[in-house]
Amino acid sequence: MIDNDAASIALIRARTALVLDKPFLGALTLRLPMIAADPDWCRTTATDARSFYYNPNYISGLTAPQVQFVLAHEALHCALTHFARRLQRSQLRWDIACDQAINPLLMRDGLHPPPGWLVIESFLGMTAEEIYPYIEDNPNDSPMDQHIYNGESSGAGSTPDPKLDSSGKSQPPPLSYSERDSLALQWRQRLAGAAQLARQAGKLSGEISRLVEDLLQPSLPWRVLLAHYLSATARDDYSFQRPSRREGNYILPSLRSGQLDLTIALDVSGSITPPELQEFLSEIDAIKGQIRARITLHACDERLAINGPWIFEPWENISLPTSLNGGGGTSFIPIFDWVAQCDRLPDLLVYFTDALGTFPRREPSYPVLWLVKGRSPIPWGTRVQL
Repeated sequence: MIDNDAASIALIRARTALVLDKPFLGALTLRLPMIAADPDWCRTTATDARSFYYNPNYISGLTAPQVQFVLAHEALHCALTHFARRLQRSQLRWDIACDQAINPLLMRDGLHPPPGWLVIESFLGMTAEEIYPYIEDNPNDSPMDQHIYNGESSGAGSTPDPKLDSSGKSQPPPLSYSERDSLALQWRQRLAGAAQLARQAGKLSGEISRLVEDLLQPSLPWRVLLAHYLSATARDDYSFQRPSRREGNYILPSLRSGQLDLTIALDVSGSITPPELQEFLSEIDAIKGQIRARITLHACDERLAINGPWIFEPWENISLPTSLNGGGGTSFIPIFDWVAQCDRLPDLLVYFTDALGTFPRREPSYPVLWLVKGRSPIPWGTRVQL
């Protein structure tokens, strides 16, 4: 028997509790109208980034903390713009990755999931994009809720039937391209506002705060940032020095070029895969041809690679050495100790790593660029997120 009133009261109480105890999540849930859906299409709860849909029978069978969890869960799907970030990924794997990005976060914040909801605590602090490669194609795994913003789009500029959006009797259509882009902007603004409200109340957890900062900061592909940094470091400049008399009386700019000495350090501790290393080196190789860089390549886990370093002149292509050893612990100290013993310091050191290791206490005098896989912080230098 469907008990709409009991389910509605339970949801209102859950939302009120979130607003009072967890203002960040509470503010987000206030942005989602709560609509009782037909159990024929809504098994548990669902969202289309416009509303929160629920099966009254399912909600009535949950405890108060569990109702808070499912309400916050759907709100975070929207606030994290999961509906706009799938791209060409498998829908099922993406939906599972999105749930695994949310559920450990909510549990760390003190909420309690209903039975059957997917939770792997080791995914805490990871984005859906970072979790996705670890999700296998297993038809037996599926989210408990429904992400009904997916599926084939109804077309750019199309307008779905508004009755389907608000009655709950029929499953709403997926988002059109224009709706997706518009809602993504709205939810980013709502995310920023909710975070500010929670900070003022002193109730924004560290994990959520870092997540919000990562999502709101301007983002560029790491290749663009790497190319920009290397180009800025290259010693190519124009000179307006007065020419000799034989060259005439006009002072025209002339290009003075020097070779960039670049040191690249590879983390081979086990968390970085060979395809990822090769992709990184290929990108460096492409940039190197534009800025005339001499590359000194070395590898390290907790010890330097036995056969390193490897040196590549500007006209040589970089390749991943076949004799790389590794797989041990991670320490960045050996690389910097080795650089200190070289004849000259590099113009730039680029370290490709997950940043999970022991850093030198002191920052070196030369610039260091960390290309980081994962969310770990660095104590000094410039960090570029992969």
